[in-house]
Amino acid sequence: MNERGIISLVNLRFDYDGDHHMVLNDLSLEIPAGAITAILGPNGAGKTTLLHVILGLLSPRAGQVLLDGKPQAGLSRREMSRLIGLVPQAEYIPFDFSVLEYVLLGRSPYLGMLAMPGEEDYRMTIEVLHSLGLSDLQQRAVTEISGGERQMVMLARSLAQQPRILLLDEPTSHLDLSNKSRLLRVLRQLAERGVTVVFTTHDPEAAISIAQYLIMMRAGRTLASGPLADTLTADNLIATYGTPVRLVRVDNRPVVLLDDLKL
Repeated sequence: MNERGIISLVNLRFDYDGDHHMVLNDLSLEIPAGAITAILGPNGAGKTTLLHVILGLLSPRAGQVLLDGKPQAGLSRREMSRLIGLVPQAEYIPFDFSVLEYVLLGRSPYLGMLAMPGEEDYRMTIEVLHSLGLSDLQQRAVTEISGGERQMVMLARSLAQQPRILLLDEPTSHLDLSNKSRLLRVLRQLAERGVTVVFTTHDPEAAISIAQYLIMMRAGRTLASGPLADTLTADNLIATYGTPVRLVRVDNRPVVLLDDLKL
């Protein structure tokens, strides 16, 4: 793992519409390049907001985002689109795109104004669909496929961008076991090729299954961050979720259990 921070967040503060409730509160982080990083925390911790700030969809009230050592504010939208891809939890799709047409949208950062996709763009898109096991869906309308299939198609569109950084918001939340396994395998392969993968989750099991680096958040603050083996502790989990848990090992793998419940 390359420990150099490809994403550096410096004293970030963010609130919505000036309501003075800080969703991100003086948050500073270094996210290593070429690693899989999980941002773990309960609902409302600020995880999705943090991804949107990194992507430039939201502007912080204070602080700075550095991407590969460069201020985010100095990068053009095209530069940002070539550097970072986002797989959201869900997306409203207003047009009846086929899966192939929708994934082709990921090639937009490489096209000129009003230019149509070329042979290389189609080749790249078909290759991505094949790698994710989605070839049979390419002529189906995105609005007619299942939620799990749509999640994989959103991943395909982001991969068609060929980003150096891939952000995913709760990527396993709508997936069955087969698609979850496929997604995790793809993310491992991307990291092996040097892509920086950052995903949010409220499920410790999702983080344990794949992450190398862990960031634990609660109420817009970072409670702990570092290599997963050092950061995933019962004390940190209790502080993050505010509920008693135990951390045990099963087949040499950490497993998080709710502590004895008094029903």
